[in-house]
Amino acid sequence: MAQVQQEVELSSIQSRTGPSSAADRDVTWHDELATDTEIEQAGLPPTDTGRGAWLVLAGCSLIQVPVWGFSSAFGVFQEYYSSHGDELKGGVGNVATVGTTVSGVMYLMSPFTFFLLTRWPRLRRWFGPIGLVLAFIGFLASSFATTVGQLILTQGVVSALGCGLLFTPTTLYLDEWFVKRKGLAYGIMWAGKSATGVGLPFAINASLRRFSPGTTLQAWSVATVLLSAPLLYLLKPRIPLSRTATTRRISTTFLALPAFWALMLGNLLQSLGYFLPYAYISSYTTHTLHFSPTIGTLVLALINATSIPGGILIGSLGDHAGVAPTILVSTLGSALAVFLFWGFASKVALVAVFALTYGFFAGGFSSTWSGVLVELKRQSPAMDTGFLFGLLAGGRGIGNVVSGPVSAALVRGTGGWWFGGEFGGIIVFTGVTAVLGGTGALGRVFKGCAS
Repeated sequence: MAQVQQEVELSSIQSRTGPSSAADRDVTWHDELATDTEIEQAGLPPTDTGRGAWLVLAGCSLIQVPVWGFSSAFGVFQEYYSSHGDELKGGVGNVATVGTTVSGVMYLMSPFTFFLLTRWPRLRRWFGPIGLVLAFIGFLASSFATTVGQLILTQGVVSALGCGLLFTPTTLYLDEWFVKRKGLAYGIMWAGKSATGVGLPFAINASLRRFSPGTTLQAWSVATVLLSAPLLYLLKPRIPLSRTATTRRISTTFLALPAFWALMLGNLLQSLGYFLPYAYISSYTTHTLHFSPTIGTLVLALINATSIPGGILIGSLGDHAGVAPTILVSTLGSALAVFLFWGFASKVALVAVFALTYGFFAGGFSSTWSGVLVELKRQSPAMDTGFLFGLLAGGRGIGNVVSGPVSAALVRGTGGWWFGGEFGGIIVFTGVTAVLGGTGALGRVFKGCAS
């Protein structure tokens, strides 16, 4: 069991510069992983259990509300702007680009932010507060926007940069506290993100109908501060920062592994279509099936609702069954949901079935990342799992950003699809990319061939 911990422990217990003194009570660092004995001598709290671990997990789950809340409910904003085209200049059809840009920027910046905070851990204490300020400014400024371009700048760039800075240090803390139950921990964290998308769309929809987008965004900017500030104060790292070390070396030997590239490719391909149901399902329900905006919001909430158990169970599955079966369960399950239920949905009941199944299987895909971390850590013990997490998020960001203009083009090209009406292209594209996401399972095959 000690060997398992050595293999999957966050590589923040790898090399760092400068000797530590007894007064500092720092961990003894080496070029390779520290031993269990050294960790115990440092007086560190236990991983995977105890008050400290569960408090950090609770805090990391709660902070997903301000970090991902806006992007998870953006479909409601998109439906509102589509129905009130005179309130926004610059082409209402391009509003979807705002939503994909928000998530895309947050994911795309992850390789850089995770690299910075892994190499210079002292920066972690500053990223959260700076991110909170940027998020507040971005959301508040967007409340005065009158064009799509202004929304892209304020919501899609400024607020997304802020939320990304909030996300990075808290995720690294979670990675330090959980080792053997990493899949469960990440599943619960992502479930916090999904839970936000259950109730928040209804609150935003009600605010938009009763007040205006400006008032709604101003309220959200204040809520972001009130929710984030206490959590930033409470979330703490498990491994204390050295008073002497300034930089740490980051191993890149994992880049030579075929399994790494297979897993990254599958992650990228799945991400190309993953976000589209979140952006378009409300519009599909109201424009194609001619139901009220409330029903459209309910369908979006159903996707987020089943993402909660999906994220937890798929993450836990990764802890026990390994990464390849977990990826296949997520990708093939979500592909079947798209083609069988959304593709032939002419009644709202079938759309609801799609929302339930897609939310469970596709919503749990991010929880497979824990299995990716463990698998690649076994093949490359010197690898830093925090940095790899950032690379996985960056791959998802590429798919997210690309999906914005692609989806807009698919909606404009309404002819030639045998189902789904004007959304037929969106449905086919989402289903195909879900299937291709299973490419990541080949990473296990490559590992076997290499060995």
